[in-house]
Amino acid sequence: MNVPLVIKHRLRELGLEQKDLAIAAEVTESYISQLLASKKAPPAPGRTDIYEKMGKCLRLPSGELSRLADVQRREDLKKKAAESPRPLFKDCRELILRKCEPGKEAEVREIFEKEPFGALERLVTQKLLDVAKRVAKEELESENWLRLVARLAGRSYEQMRVLVLEFLDTDVFNVSAENWISFLDPLIESWDLNVETFGVEIVLNRRLALDHLKRFEFVERKPEQPFDVEPGLEEFLKDPSLSSDAAGEEIEFLKRLRFKERRPTPLYYYRELQNLRDPLHFHIPAASPSRPSNSRKVAQSPQPAEPAPAPDPSDGSS
Repeated sequence: MNVPLVIKHRLRELGLEQKDLAIAAEVTESYISQLLASKKAPPAPGRTDIYEKMGKCLRLPSGELSRLADVQRREDLKKKAAESPRPLFKDCRELILRKCEPGKEAEVREIFEKEPFGALERLVTQKLLDVAKRVAKEELESENWLRLVARLAGRSYEQMRVLVLEFLDTDVFNVSAENWISFLDPLIESWDLNVETFGVEIVLNRRLALDHLKRFEFVERKPEQPFDVEPGLEEFLKDPSLSSDAAGEEIEFLKRLRFKERRPTPLYYYRELQNLRDPLHFHIPAASPSRPSNSRKVAQSPQPAEPAPAPDPSDGSS
Protein backbone atom coordinates (compact mmCIF):
# COMPACT_ATOMS: atom_id res chain seq x y z
CA MET A 1 0.00 0.00 0.00
CA ASN A 2 1.35 3.42 -1.04
CA VAL A 3 0.64 6.10 1.57
CA PRO A 4 1.39 9.10 -0.71
CA LEU A 5 -1.14 7.83 -3.28
CA VAL A 6 -3.83 7.48 -0.62
CA ILE A 7 -3.19 11.02 0.63
CA LYS A 8 -3.19 12.48 -2.91
CA HIS A 9 -6.47 10.71 -3.69
CA ARG A 10 -8.17 12.10 -0.58
CA LEU A 11 -6.86 15.61 -1.26
CA ARG A 12 -8.43 15.50 -4.73
CA GLU A 13 -11.72 14.11 -3.39
CA LEU A 14 -11.99 16.84 -0.75
CA GLY A 15 -10.71 19.64 -2.97
CA LEU A 16 -7.81 20.37 -0.60
CA GLU A 17 -4.27 21.45 -1.32
CA GLN A 18 -0.94 20.44 0.15
CA LYS A 19 -0.75 23.63 2.18
CA ASP A 20 -4.07 22.74 3.88
CA LEU A 21 -2.61 19.39 4.92
CA ALA A 22 0.61 21.06 6.11
CA ILE A 23 -1.34 23.47 8.30
CA ALA A 24 -3.39 20.64 9.81
CA ALA A 25 -0.29 18.55 10.53
CA GLU A 26 1.68 21.58 11.79
CA VAL A 27 4.58 20.94 9.41
CA THR A 28 6.03 22.77 6.41
CA GLU A 29 4.44 22.57 2.98
CA SER A 30 7.86 21.47 1.68
CA TYR A 31 7.77 18.40 3.94
CA ILE A 32 4.30 17.41 2.69
CA SER A 33 5.47 17.90 -0.90
CA GLN A 34 8.50 15.62 -0.40
CA LEU A 35 6.37 13.05 1.42
CA LEU A 36 3.82 12.91 -1.43
CA ALA A 37 6.62 12.74 -4.02
CA SER A 38 8.10 9.74 -2.14
CA LYS A 39 11.33 11.69 -1.58
CA LYS A 40 10.84 11.10 2.14
CA ALA A 41 9.73 7.80 3.63
CA PRO A 42 6.57 7.79 5.77
CA PRO A 43 7.65 8.22 9.42
CA ALA A 44 7.18 5.38 11.90
CA PRO A 45 3.60 5.52 13.27
CA GLY A 46 4.64 4.85 16.86
CA ARG A 47 7.03 7.81 16.94
CA THR A 48 4.88 10.61 15.59
CA ASP A 49 1.50 12.30 15.86
CA ILE A 50 1.42 13.39 12.22
CA TYR A 51 -0.89 10.62 11.00
CA GLU A 52 -3.59 11.47 13.51
CA LYS A 53 -3.52 15.13 12.46
CA MET A 54 -3.50 14.33 8.73
CA GLY A 55 -6.19 11.67 9.14
CA LYS A 56 -8.58 14.20 10.68
CA CYS A 57 -7.90 16.65 7.85
CA LEU A 58 -8.47 13.94 5.22
CA ARG A 59 -11.54 12.59 7.07
CA LEU A 60 -10.15 9.08 7.26
CA PRO A 61 -11.02 6.54 9.97
CA SER A 62 -8.92 6.90 13.09
CA GLY A 63 -5.68 4.94 12.80
CA GLU A 64 -6.10 4.21 9.07
CA LEU A 65 -3.11 6.24 7.88
CA SER A 66 -0.92 4.80 10.65
CA ARG A 67 -1.88 1.28 9.62
CA LEU A 68 -1.11 1.94 5.95
CA ALA A 69 2.22 3.57 6.84
CA ASP A 70 3.18 0.58 8.96
CA VAL A 71 2.48 -1.80 6.06
CA GLN A 72 4.52 0.31 3.64
CA ARG A 73 7.44 0.61 6.06
CA ARG A 74 7.52 -3.17 6.57
CA GLU A 75 7.72 -3.68 2.81
CA ASP A 76 10.52 -1.11 2.50
CA LEU A 77 12.45 -2.72 5.36
CA LYS A 78 12.36 -6.11 3.61
CA LYS A 79 14.00 -4.50 0.57
CA LYS A 80 16.72 -2.89 2.69
CA ALA A 81 17.43 -5.97 4.82
CA ALA A 82 20.19 -7.20 2.50
CA GLU A 83 21.94 -3.83 2.23
CA SER A 84 25.20 -3.27 4.13
CA PRO A 85 25.07 -0.50 6.78
CA ARG A 86 26.66 2.76 5.68
CA PRO A 87 29.37 4.46 7.75
CA LEU A 88 28.57 7.63 9.65
CA PHE A 89 28.89 10.83 7.64
CA LYS A 90 32.23 12.56 8.18
CA ASP A 91 30.44 15.80 9.08
CA CYS A 92 28.45 13.98 11.77
CA ARG A 93 31.62 12.55 13.29
CA GLU A 94 33.11 16.05 13.56
CA LEU A 95 29.96 17.37 15.23
CA ILE A 96 29.99 14.46 17.71
CA LEU A 97 33.66 14.98 18.55
CA ARG A 98 33.09 18.71 19.01
CA LYS A 99 30.79 17.89 21.92
CA CYS A 100 33.29 15.48 23.49
CA GLU A 101 34.96 16.43 26.79
CA PRO A 102 37.98 18.55 25.69
CA GLY A 103 40.47 16.49 27.67
CA LYS A 104 39.36 13.28 25.93
CA GLU A 105 38.75 14.52 22.38
CA ALA A 106 42.21 13.68 20.96
CA GLU A 107 42.18 10.17 22.43
CA VAL A 108 38.62 9.45 21.27
CA ARG A 109 39.30 10.90 17.81
CA GLU A 110 42.25 8.54 17.36
CA ILE A 111 40.03 5.56 18.25
CA PHE A 112 37.22 6.70 15.94
CA GLU A 113 39.54 7.21 12.96
CA LYS A 114 40.98 3.69 13.14
CA GLU A 115 37.76 2.33 11.59
CA PRO A 116 35.19 3.93 9.25
CA PHE A 117 32.42 3.29 11.78
CA GLY A 118 33.82 1.12 14.54
CA ALA A 119 32.13 -0.38 17.57
CA LEU A 120 33.05 2.47 19.94
CA GLU A 121 31.84 5.16 17.57
CA ARG A 122 28.56 3.29 17.08
CA LEU A 123 28.20 2.94 20.85
CA VAL A 124 28.62 6.67 21.52
CA THR A 125 26.42 7.67 18.58
CA GLN A 126 23.68 5.24 19.62
CA LYS A 127 23.64 6.51 23.21
CA LEU A 128 23.45 10.13 22.08
CA LEU A 129 20.56 9.24 19.78
CA ASP A 130 18.75 7.22 22.46
CA VAL A 131 18.89 10.10 24.96
CA ALA A 132 17.86 12.74 22.43
CA LYS A 133 14.99 10.62 21.07
CA ARG A 134 13.65 10.02 24.56
CA VAL A 135 13.53 13.75 25.23
CA ALA A 136 12.05 14.53 21.82
CA LYS A 137 9.28 11.95 22.12
CA GLU A 138 8.33 13.17 25.60
CA GLU A 139 8.16 16.79 24.46
CA LEU A 140 6.81 16.42 20.91
CA GLU A 141 3.32 17.58 21.91
CA SER A 142 4.67 20.58 23.86
CA GLU A 143 4.39 23.62 21.61
CA ASN A 144 6.42 25.76 24.03
CA TRP A 145 9.28 23.27 24.03
CA LEU A 146 9.32 23.01 20.24
CA ARG A 147 9.32 26.79 19.89
CA LEU A 148 12.23 27.06 22.32
CA VAL A 149 14.28 24.48 20.39
CA ALA A 150 13.36 26.20 17.14
CA ARG A 151 14.55 29.55 18.48
CA LEU A 152 17.86 28.06 19.64
CA ALA A 153 18.36 26.39 16.25
CA GLY A 154 17.25 29.41 14.22
CA ARG A 155 14.25 27.61 12.70
CA SER A 156 10.50 28.16 12.55
CA TYR A 157 8.09 26.14 14.69
CA GLU A 158 6.84 24.18 11.66
CA GLN A 159 10.40 23.49 10.46
CA MET A 160 11.38 22.20 13.89
CA ARG A 161 8.36 19.89 14.05
CA VAL A 162 9.46 18.39 10.72
CA LEU A 163 13.04 18.00 11.94
CA VAL A 164 11.95 16.30 15.16
CA LEU A 165 9.57 13.97 13.30
CA GLU A 166 12.35 12.99 10.90
CA PHE A 167 14.85 12.65 13.74
CA LEU A 168 12.57 10.24 15.64
CA ASP A 169 12.50 8.10 12.52
CA THR A 170 16.25 7.94 11.92
CA ASP A 171 18.78 5.42 13.22
CA VAL A 172 22.48 5.25 13.94
CA PHE A 173 23.30 4.42 10.31
CA ASN A 174 21.17 7.15 8.72
CA VAL A 175 21.50 10.13 11.04
CA SER A 176 22.36 13.24 9.02
CA ALA A 177 24.42 16.35 9.62
CA GLU A 178 21.14 18.31 9.54
CA ASN A 179 19.86 16.22 12.46
CA TRP A 180 22.93 17.18 14.47
CA ILE A 181 23.02 20.87 13.57
CA SER A 182 19.32 21.57 13.93
CA PHE A 183 18.32 19.41 16.89
CA LEU A 184 21.12 17.53 18.63
CA ASP A 185 23.48 20.49 18.76
CA PRO A 186 21.21 22.70 20.91
CA LEU A 187 20.07 19.71 23.02
CA ILE A 188 23.42 18.10 23.92
CA GLU A 189 25.90 20.20 25.87
CA SER A 190 28.70 17.63 26.08
CA TRP A 191 29.55 13.95 26.50
CA ASP A 192 32.37 12.03 28.11
CA LEU A 193 33.64 8.47 27.66
CA ASN A 194 35.60 6.21 29.98
CA VAL A 195 37.65 4.18 27.50
CA GLU A 196 38.44 1.52 30.11
CA THR A 197 34.88 0.76 31.28
CA PHE A 198 33.06 2.16 28.21
CA GLY A 199 30.86 4.22 30.50
CA VAL A 200 29.22 7.18 28.76
CA GLU A 201 28.11 10.42 30.47
CA ILE A 202 25.88 12.86 28.56
CA VAL A 203 25.09 16.41 29.68
CA LEU A 204 21.92 17.96 28.21
CA ASN A 205 20.87 21.59 27.90
CA ARG A 206 19.14 22.46 31.17
CA ARG A 207 16.63 24.64 29.31
CA LEU A 208 15.48 21.71 27.18
CA ALA A 209 15.63 18.69 29.50
CA LEU A 210 14.48 18.12 33.06
CA ASP A 211 17.10 15.44 33.73
CA HIS A 212 20.16 17.11 32.28
CA LEU A 213 22.71 14.42 33.23
CA LYS A 214 22.60 10.86 31.87
CA ARG A 215 25.05 8.06 32.65
CA PHE A 216 25.37 4.66 30.98
CA GLU A 217 27.66 2.00 32.40
CA PHE A 218 28.40 -1.62 31.65
CA VAL A 219 28.21 -3.75 34.78
CA GLU A 220 29.11 -7.41 35.00
CA ARG A 221 26.23 -9.45 36.41
CA LYS A 222 25.92 -13.09 37.21
CA PRO A 223 23.25 -14.86 35.16
CA GLU A 224 20.07 -15.58 37.04
CA GLN A 225 19.98 -19.16 38.22
CA PRO A 226 16.89 -21.24 37.49
CA PHE A 227 14.95 -22.04 40.62
CA ASP A 228 12.29 -24.47 41.70
CA VAL A 229 8.91 -23.30 42.91
CA GLU A 230 8.56 -23.65 46.67
CA PRO A 231 6.23 -26.54 47.67
CA GLY A 232 4.35 -24.13 49.93
CA LEU A 233 3.74 -21.79 46.99
CA GLU A 234 2.49 -24.65 44.84
CA GLU A 235 0.00 -25.59 47.55
CA PHE A 236 -1.01 -21.94 47.91
CA LEU A 237 -1.70 -21.62 44.17
CA LYS A 238 -3.73 -24.86 44.13
CA ASP A 239 -5.97 -23.71 47.00
CA PRO A 240 -8.71 -21.39 45.60
CA SER A 241 -9.61 -20.20 49.09
CA LEU A 242 -6.14 -18.65 49.39
CA SER A 243 -5.10 -17.62 45.87
CA SER A 244 -8.20 -17.24 43.69
CA ASP A 245 -7.88 -13.44 43.47
CA ALA A 246 -4.07 -13.27 43.13
CA ALA A 247 -2.98 -11.23 40.11
CA GLY A 248 -0.22 -12.36 37.76
CA GLU A 249 2.28 -9.74 38.93
CA GLU A 250 1.57 -10.66 42.55
CA ILE A 251 2.26 -14.32 41.86
CA GLU A 252 5.53 -13.38 40.13
CA PHE A 253 6.51 -11.42 43.24
CA LEU A 254 5.81 -14.43 45.47
CA LYS A 255 7.83 -16.69 43.16
CA ARG A 256 10.90 -14.50 43.58
CA LEU A 257 11.00 -14.78 47.37
CA ARG A 258 14.01 -16.80 48.51
CA PHE A 259 14.57 -18.90 51.64
CA LYS A 260 17.77 -20.53 52.85
CA GLU A 261 16.64 -23.25 55.25
CA ARG A 262 13.06 -22.97 56.50
CA ARG A 263 10.29 -23.74 54.02
CA PRO A 264 7.22 -21.45 54.02
CA THR A 265 3.68 -22.78 54.23
CA PRO A 266 0.68 -21.86 52.02
CA LEU A 267 -0.57 -19.69 54.90
CA TYR A 268 2.69 -17.71 54.79
CA TYR A 269 2.15 -16.87 51.11
CA TYR A 270 -1.43 -15.81 51.83
CA ARG A 271 -0.24 -13.41 54.53
CA GLU A 272 2.58 -12.14 52.33
CA LEU A 273 0.02 -11.39 49.63
CA GLN A 274 -2.07 -9.35 52.08
CA ASN A 275 1.05 -7.47 53.23
CA LEU A 276 1.88 -6.66 49.62
CA ARG A 277 -1.58 -5.18 49.08
CA ASP A 278 -1.64 -3.11 52.28
CA PRO A 279 -0.82 0.55 51.36
CA LEU A 280 0.36 1.19 54.94
CA HIS A 281 3.38 -1.01 54.26
CA PHE A 282 4.81 1.27 51.54
CA HIS A 283 5.93 4.89 51.46
CA ILE A 284 4.06 7.23 49.10
CA PRO A 285 6.57 9.16 46.90
CA ALA A 286 6.62 12.91 47.59
CA ALA A 287 5.45 15.16 44.76
CA SER A 288 8.32 16.62 42.73
CA PRO A 289 8.55 20.44 42.68
CA SER A 290 9.82 20.46 39.07
CA ARG A 291 7.56 20.90 36.07
CA PRO A 292 5.65 17.77 35.06
CA SER A 293 6.93 15.55 32.29
CA ASN A 294 4.82 13.78 29.67
CA SER A 295 6.29 10.43 30.65
CA ARG A 296 4.93 8.43 33.54
CA LYS A 297 6.95 6.13 35.74
CA VAL A 298 5.45 3.31 37.74
CA ALA A 299 7.04 2.76 41.12
CA GLN A 300 7.92 -0.82 41.93
CA SER A 301 7.59 -2.27 45.38
CA PRO A 302 10.95 -3.12 46.89
CA GLN A 303 11.70 -6.84 47.25
CA PRO A 304 11.81 -7.58 50.95
CA ALA A 305 14.55 -9.46 52.71
CA GLU A 306 13.82 -13.02 53.78
CA PRO A 307 10.65 -12.74 55.91
CA ALA A 308 10.16 -14.46 59.21
CA PRO A 309 8.30 -17.78 58.95
CA ALA A 310 4.58 -17.82 59.52
CA PRO A 311 3.36 -19.46 62.72
CA ASP A 312 2.16 -23.04 62.44
CA PRO A 313 -1.65 -23.06 62.01
CA SER A 314 -1.79 -26.00 64.43
CA ASP A 315 -0.72 -23.85 67.41
CA GLY A 316 -4.18 -22.24 67.55
CA SER A 317 -3.32 -18.88 65.95
CA SER A 318 -5.64 -17.49 63.30
